[in-house]
Amino acid sequence: MNQAGSLALVAALAFAAYAVIAGAVSGKLRSMRVLKSAERATLAFCVMITLAVAALEYLILTDNFHSAYVASHSNRALPIYYKLPVLWAGQEGSLLFWTWLLAIYSALAVLLNRRKNRQLMPFVVSITMATGVFFSILINFIANPFSGLSLASAGGTRAFTPPDGSGLNPSLQYPSMVIHPPMLYLGYVGFVVPFAFALASLVTKQPGDNWIRTTRRWTMVPWMFLSVGIVLGGNWAYEVLGWGGYWAWDPVENASLLPWLGATAFLHSVMIQEKRGMLKVWNVVLIITTFFLSIFGTFLTRSGIVSSVHAFAQSDIGPFFAVFLAIILLFSLTLLFLRLDYLKSENRLDSVVSRESGFLFNNWILLAAVFAVFWGTIFPIVSKAVENTTVTVGPPFFNKVMIPIGLLLLFLTGAGPLLAWRKTSFQSIKRNFALPVAVAAAAGAVLYATGVRELYPWMTAFLCVFVAVSILGEFYKGARTRQRVWSENFLEAVYNLTMRNTRRYGGYVIHLGIVLLFVGFLGLAFKTEAKGLMNVGDLLRVKDYMLRCEDLTTGENPNYAYERATLAVTKNGRALGTMDPERRLFKASQEMTSHVVIRSSLAEDLYVVLAAHDPESNKAIIQVFVNPLVAWVWIGGVVVFLGTLLALVPSRVEREMAQIREGQEETVGVSDQELEAGDSV
Repeated sequence: MNQAGSLALVAALAFAAYAVIAGAVSGKLRSMRVLKSAERATLAFCVMITLAVAALEYLILTDNFHSAYVASHSNRALPIYYKLPVLWAGQEGSLLFWTWLLAIYSALAVLLNRRKNRQLMPFVVSITMATGVFFSILINFIANPFSGLSLASAGGTRAFTPPDGSGLNPSLQYPSMVIHPPMLYLGYVGFVVPFAFALASLVTKQPGDNWIRTTRRWTMVPWMFLSVGIVLGGNWAYEVLGWGGYWAWDPVENASLLPWLGATAFLHSVMIQEKRGMLKVWNVVLIITTFFLSIFGTFLTRSGIVSSVHAFAQSDIGPFFAVFLAIILLFSLTLLFLRLDYLKSENRLDSVVSRESGFLFNNWILLAAVFAVFWGTIFPIVSKAVENTTVTVGPPFFNKVMIPIGLLLLFLTGAGPLLAWRKTSFQSIKRNFALPVAVAAAAGAVLYATGVRELYPWMTAFLCVFVAVSILGEFYKGARTRQRVWSENFLEAVYNLTMRNTRRYGGYVIHLGIVLLFVGFLGLAFKTEAKGLMNVGDLLRVKDYMLRCEDLTTGENPNYAYERATLAVTKNGRALGTMDPERRLFKASQEMTSHVVIRSSLAEDLYVVLAAHDPESNKAIIQVFVNPLVAWVWIGGVVVFLGTLLALVPSRVEREMAQIREGQEETVGVSDQELEAGDSV
């Protein structure tokens, strides 16, 4: 099976290389026959990578420890549902998985554009498959997942199969890790398609709205996956790592945030080009930046140049990524420079107080966030290169910079819908802002009276109320208008209003999800914790909770041995039951981890960790956190996901416009047939 997988990888590289060349040739010669050949090679690339993935997964599921990859990342006692994530647990397998998702995205781009965007598709195929060539080279020659184990002896080398493997990293043995990495990879990889369409529009000198309409959905889909992946990663860090938080400004966490910020800026900026024909250069720069940052995030995770609980070990793969990143920048920016004359704006900004200005300010702030996070992430690398001293930039820097940026973005989230296109009059500002500001001010006064007086927590709560009222007000005003015009009941009016323009109202739902995320972030200001040595009968108090140690036990199963503390919990004298945190020693890897126990509610989480065992006193070290409002982070993530799904649903307006465009594209279809007939002469 190792040989079958290796052959599939070699074939995939050949198909990808052919697709790059054939795509470019078909674009140059305007040959539909060559284009179809390039598209078939893209589909064949997808088939070959799929076969390679199936081969590796078969080796994993059958415990074939002759495979070096399987021996390093799996073992016989590993539960079957954790053998799936073994595929992406190591460097080689994760790169194969990355390439597989790239192949699927590329194949979908080909299949969904069989009858449209035919002038762009030759270069879309070439660009996506050029990325495929790069990753195929890596998994064929640098990090091949199908290497076998062998022993050297006087008589030469011979195949070697150990009795068992080293096992899966214990921190990956958590349910969300079955879906968290795929979500992140679907986000990272997916940005290759809008990047390819953007560059194809530059190559073909078609920088109009067509590529924007096409890439908007191709950007929203990976943005959605990346959003889900980031939230699931936070949930994993919260429930597995045992430090009581969900975001630590870790370099690899930052690497996932960077393309998310870039794509968010693009999805807002693209509306200005669609509405006013402005910011054409800016939009191309944003999509190039987003793709660059997605590859940069992959580079950070796999090069080992940064220290992170999420990163792979030090490897020789970093220079290859560095060269690829340089090629992306050089090719993209050169092409952009050569096409500047085709990217002139059709209109100018009419007023500083307008929706266009709101989107533009939003973009500037998002790009400021990208720069701050990027600089803080690479600063240890820069300091090491310049002064040969690694200077780590930690949470204090990021919090100092990003909290004000986040609050500005939160304000614009609520203010943007209240502004009109082109120009907003003073009377309109007073009318639209009066209710949200009044309700937020009232809520702020109540919070101040109850003791919330620190600036950032108070401002976060104020803006959350302001944004929620402004967004819900948009739903209410639109529904009331439909009630008057169409005589619908309120719920029917809300539904029809939303389905009439799913993109707009789906965006509003996403903004409500962002508000809920900020409500969860607000809880960080009120976090409390306690730590103590506990034996049977000992007590530990934290805030309103009292924990009493009922028992300390040990045990084991085929996968790990454990030490468990049984703690009876009361809150203000009311019994809440018991909690059983553990420390686990995984037998295959001999790694120790803590199994966190969390009692969660909408108001707060009681977070209990068996941190260690004190050998001197023979007592357990128990650490307890009370984390307010954390549940709203996960709820907000779900709302963002649902809002994105809603925005992806074609609205009634879009379906009507699509019918018009289909009629216009019939002419293009006739031209394609004429070209194909010319090829056959």
